[in-house]
Amino acid sequence: MTDLPTHQPPLRESATFDRRVIAEIQRAAETGIYDIRGWGAKRPLPHFDDLLFLGASMSRYPLEGYRERCDTDVVLGDRYAKHPLHLDIPITIAGMSFGALSGQAKEALGRGASAVGTSTTTGDGGMTPEERGQSKHLVYQYLPSRYGMNPADLRQADAIEIVLGQGAKPGGGGMLLGQKINERVAGMRTLPQGIDQRSACRHPDWTGPDDLAIKILELREITHWEKPIYIKVGATRTYYDVKLAVKAGADVVVVDGMQGGTAATQDVFIEHVGIPTLAAIPQAARALQELGVHRKVQLIVSGGIRSGADVAKAMALGADAVAIGTAALIALGDNHPRFAAQYAALGSAAGYYDDFQDGRDPAGITTQDPGLAARLDPIEGGRRLANYLRVLTMEAQTLARACGKSHLRNLEPEDLVALTIEAAAMARVPLAGTGWIPGAVA
Repeated sequence: MTDLPTHQPPLRESATFDRRVIAEIQRAAETGIYDIRGWGAKRPLPHFDDLLFLGASMSRYPLEGYRERCDTDVVLGDRYAKHPLHLDIPITIAGMSFGALSGQAKEALGRGASAVGTSTTTGDGGMTPEERGQSKHLVYQYLPSRYGMNPADLRQADAIEIVLGQGAKPGGGGMLLGQKINERVAGMRTLPQGIDQRSACRHPDWTGPDDLAIKILELREITHWEKPIYIKVGATRTYYDVKLAVKAGADVVVVDGMQGGTAATQDVFIEHVGIPTLAAIPQAARALQELGVHRKVQLIVSGGIRSGADVAKAMALGADAVAIGTAALIALGDNHPRFAAQYAALGSAAGYYDDFQDGRDPAGITTQDPGLAARLDPIEGGRRLANYLRVLTMEAQTLARACGKSHLRNLEPEDLVALTIEAAAMARVPLAGTGWIPGAVA
């Protein structure tokens, strides 16, 4: 008698408990600690790719790319400050600390930003000579930790950014693990060397917007009313946060969406707190418009900016400028294929590496190891960053000209349509081919 053939049923992976979830449960069970990593949210989110520009054809008149100007300059902080920032392009470098980054990386950021006439930002941990020395425009971040803060450095800065939240971890403080706290980092932050550091999640000397208004006045007095004061919030209750920031006296409001990166925090924070950048911009713009200060109090948007298309779309939705962080590190050489063997030795791969907290970055960017940091040439890194910023600017100009705009700031929501219902509802622009904005009040 011949045995009947047996058929193995096809394998079916659970949508709820897929291999990634199973691996995380097993890792947690084995170690008893939550996962910490760098980078930003990795889950798919509605993003700028879900929007399209309506280029000029018959009903709109495009500008000729080689003969008609499309300007890119922006002034930040002219509400109260005596010396607002005049930038050549509306793309700035977000705050990333010395400690999280190497000194060479901070120098490279300063060189690249200065080459194209824009600003860089200190991040937590204080001002370094490498960055101040190479940055034409340097924004000093004033964080809950107060690490490295002193009035002399505030006066050396060109603007001050009060950080109330960050897109990757709104409501949470920063982290810097002990392996990255060497003698220099420890000295700047007044910390013990080699011990894990967790920054506070809120400022120690105020509990609300009224206290913040007092702090802003204090900072203005310290700097003789010369420096613009930014307020940075992680994108959550954006509409209300922006209104409160304006009423507290901000010259500039920075809104950081949940795609924004971080050097180190809990994975559960990165993936499950905050709202997408696309959803945050219209809320921020509406808050400014209702207060009658849109374009008077400038709006900077960060969190997942990658291309000139992203820049142009953010500005069309109401931003005056954008800030880049993760993309700037990639431009310097982060996750470059030339380090493929070194990434593999760490159990990762080029394009996947996110263990910025470990201080073993083969590219020499997110490390304090002298040997690794020496791999990054700050002059070459600055050149690469400047090239990238120029490309972003030219791409944004190309799109603006196609929409008939002679300045990037003239882009507007009317120039956009959405490909999905979700993006249309978040961005408050029509679904392509219709006049329908989901959720809009008739």
